[in-house]
Amino acid sequence: MAQDAPRPFRYPVPELASLPEDVRARILAVQEKAGFVPNVFLLLARRPEEFRAFIAYHDALMEKREGLTAAEREMIVVAVSAAHSCQYCVVAHGAILRVRAKDPVIADLVATNYRKAGLPPRHRAMLDYALKVGTQSHLVGDEDHAALAAAGFTEDETWDIGAIAAFFSMSNRLANATDLRPNAEFHMLGRR
Repeated sequence: MAQDAPRPFRYPVPELASLPEDVRARILAVQEKAGFVPNVFLLLARRPEEFRAFIAYHDALMEKREGLTAAEREMIVVAVSAAHSCQYCVVAHGAILRVRAKDPVIADLVATNYRKAGLPPRHRAMLDYALKVGTQSHLVGDEDHAALAAAGFTEDETWDIGAIAAFFSMSNRLANATDLRPNAEFHMLGRR
């Protein structure tokens, strides 16, 4: 027996026309590029100041093109989000990972168990650290930083791994608390 699809939002979302111009413009730019509006944009838009802060830090971490690759950044998001059982972020960022890695299965492998995904040692070290930051940050110590240095990560890249893991740990909690659901469009992105 088919179940009714869950609502994508626990909270009401504003009409685009009612939003401040900068928020509306950002949402429309994403819609033009992606072909749809990711549900997270609509949910966050209900609080424009928080939308701006969230997007600014997201972009500072995820749009940077020095150091970690775009695919590595998304891989961190998928692994951390899977550890937090965040359906929205696993599905949405899994789609982005597939596109950026040009690999139709990588996100499924990372989300299910990155330790058995056949990743290179560098990526395994990166995700081990990200998961420790995301789930046991109070235990992070010198040995964790030494392991990343041994895997070839710079101090700035180590910062980025930790910052991405921490930011998405917060994002995962917000998505779970608000019952945020992924857009259907994400499920097939990057599969071919």
